[in-house]
Amino acid sequence: MNNIDEMKAKNVNAYGSILGNRWVQLVAAVVAMIMIANLQYAWTLFTTPLVTQLKSSLAVVQYAFTLFIMFETFVQPAGGYLLDRFGSKLMFIIAGLLIGVGWSMMGQVNSVSGLYFAYAMAGVGAAIVYGGCVSVAIRWFPDRRGMASGIIAGAFGLGSMPFVPVIDRLLQGSGVMQAFLVTGTLQGIVIIVVALILRYPVGSKMPNKKEEIAKLDQLQIGFSPTQMLKTPNFWLIWSMFFSISVGGLIITANTKPFGKEMGIASSIIVLAVMLNSLSNGIGRVFWGWISDKLGRPRTMFISFGLNAVFLFILPVIGSNSIFYVICMMCIMFTWGQLFSLFPPTNADVFGSTYAATNYGFLYSGKGIASILGGGLGAYLASSYGWNVVFSCAAVLSLYACIMSLVLPRIPKPVKKQPVVSKKKVTETTH
Repeated sequence: MNNIDEMKAKNVNAYGSILGNRWVQLVAAVVAMIMIANLQYAWTLFTTPLVTQLKSSLAVVQYAFTLFIMFETFVQPAGGYLLDRFGSKLMFIIAGLLIGVGWSMMGQVNSVSGLYFAYAMAGVGAAIVYGGCVSVAIRWFPDRRGMASGIIAGAFGLGSMPFVPVIDRLLQGSGVMQAFLVTGTLQGIVIIVVALILRYPVGSKMPNKKEEIAKLDQLQIGFSPTQMLKTPNFWLIWSMFFSISVGGLIITANTKPFGKEMGIASSIIVLAVMLNSLSNGIGRVFWGWISDKLGRPRTMFISFGLNAVFLFILPVIGSNSIFYVICMMCIMFTWGQLFSLFPPTNADVFGSTYAATNYGFLYSGKGIASILGGGLGAYLASSYGWNVVFSCAAVLSLYACIMSLVLPRIPKPVKKQPVVSKKKVTETTH
């Protein structure tokens, strides 16, 4: 019996044939990711109505998106620590409440500060769900990390697609308040239900008691966050994650405003948002699967390079409705895979013992990138035009592409053998 078969047997014995099945756990995590997809990928539908409702500007409203992404990312290290320590059940229940209440409140606020607060609250919940789901995938599928991470990331990228036409109809028929309330309530309830299903595989969490930790083979334990942050490997990976994040976040936040400025019809913009979600999700699964065969660095080089090309040409050809939709789809198809490529890359280099916490630190790169993708991006577009914004994003994607060739040439970090004191050795020999 190999290690995977042993893991399966242990989990069936501990959780039963249903909850102990790793595919059931992956599906549950997928459902949770779908429930947080609207928070990011349906946001662009709300921007124009919120500008009118709050009597504000697009740049000011888009800083709410920046704030959401920053909370979604910067909370992940703390959320990951709590997930690694206490497991998923309690944390996902808390996340469901934060998401349900926060997203529902966004339609009832009458000030920009209220919008910021509610969106940030939803961002904290999304951070817990995202980190927890990625951790579940990596832990249950150590033999197929690229595929599992791709499916989880694909659910996030694809999840808003069925909701887009529903939200659009709610916005047109019932207004902003009803659209936020209906989707927020549904998302919160489903995540709480998922909390009752999710489990970490037996033996995959770091024990809480010092005596149990001491019994483990220290060289088999993955890098702790402190150890990881001291390596040059992490900071190169982080810079790549940040760089490739920018372009997709600009598209995510500004599909509708950019389309309006280019003279694209509203119906075509809604179609573009739906197809962006489709190509985003498919791309995450496709490139994650490819990475298990070609390797993570080669897959990054190909996909990130293509992303740079599509970002550069979008403002040039984007005034044509057909090219607008196709180019948007190509950008999202070659962008979303960063969320299926970087989690297994991080686990490949630093181990999976602290998977949720460590990926939380890496994911903070998305928070910094959101500054360019949200309010600052909208401000630069209004001041200098979309050509400048997308050209800058293309250069950053090109940097990530080039660095994917450098990454495998840096020696993989090695943990030092723990030093055993003479006193302890003496005690154990008597």
